[in-house]
Amino acid sequence: MRKSKTVTARGLAIGGGNPVSIQSMLNAPSEDKEACLAQLKSLEGCGCQVVRMAVNSKAAAETLEYLLPRTSLPLVADIHFDYRLALLAAEVGVSKIRINPGNIGAAENIKKVADACRKRNIPIRIGINGGSLEKRLLEKYGGPTPEAIAESAVDNARLLENFDFGDIVLSVKSSNVKNMIAANRLLAEQTVYPLHLGVTETGTGNSALVKSAVGIGALLADGIGDTIRVSLSERVEEEVAAAKLILQSLGLRRGINLISCPTCGRTSFDLIAAAKELKAKLDLIKCDKDINVALMGCVVNGPGEAKEADIGAAGAGDEAVIFRKGQVIRRIPTARIVEELLFELDVLLKEDT
Repeated sequence: MRKSKTVTARGLAIGGGNPVSIQSMLNAPSEDKEACLAQLKSLEGCGCQVVRMAVNSKAAAETLEYLLPRTSLPLVADIHFDYRLALLAAEVGVSKIRINPGNIGAAENIKKVADACRKRNIPIRIGINGGSLEKRLLEKYGGPTPEAIAESAVDNARLLENFDFGDIVLSVKSSNVKNMIAANRLLAEQTVYPLHLGVTETGTGNSALVKSAVGIGALLADGIGDTIRVSLSERVEEEVAAAKLILQSLGLRRGINLISCPTCGRTSFDLIAAAKELKAKLDLIKCDKDINVALMGCVVNGPGEAKEADIGAAGAGDEAVIFRKGQVIRRIPTARIVEELLFELDVLLKEDT
């Protein structure tokens, strides 16, 4: 596990071995206060821990000021080009500011942002995107290579350090998954700052989810990464759901995990439909414990291969068995397999309270 320094945004500790936090970004019009608030509350409800919003105008800064007292979540102002908007965000008490120093302009403008944030204990996230690198680095490396992306982040961090500012989070993103992974590995070796992970511009649907899971998951599996955003062309709530699944798959977030076999010619009931029904119902259950629920399609993959599951069921024709930790506890009609599994899960949850 990479040990980075700790940066705190509105009470949320990022880095330093603290749990990996989940981020998303408002996509409602930044000037529409009520639309932004409704989306913010929805993100709160589904488990998002940090919310970023584009501050691209004075009206957007006013929306930010409106939102801050109406949420307990850290709010991050996303600033491009106009340093004065970063100063406005700092004045209203934003939790963190995201900038790309390369497009803010002259060094004195960056210094003004650093001074304003230092005065108010506001961390700065340096966000570097493979699609908007400095011309000198593109010429040096012949394109947006991992080395170019990482060097841009290091150089911009040093720029803030020169202004006596070190409350920094680094983020290097690319739509190229391999480049994103390699750039973050370079940064993990070269700096001690917390790293925000994400694959940018992934698109939509399964391909987008796979890109994010591969890029973010590969790094988290190596102990690299302190906060994540799954960037999707979908509802923002879907980003949070996907981030939770990535963390849970790596044992970095607790919850109910469904184990179900992929089916084969031995399967003698509609396991796929049952698994989808079960998953939809499990997703509605809030749980702060690690619980494995298995749904298996035959005796081969039943209590044997799923013996480590806390509870499970295996069906064969019209009859199924319910088991705990590999031990069969009763037999049931296969038609009731989802209902009976949920009953056993409820019993298990009550036993643990």
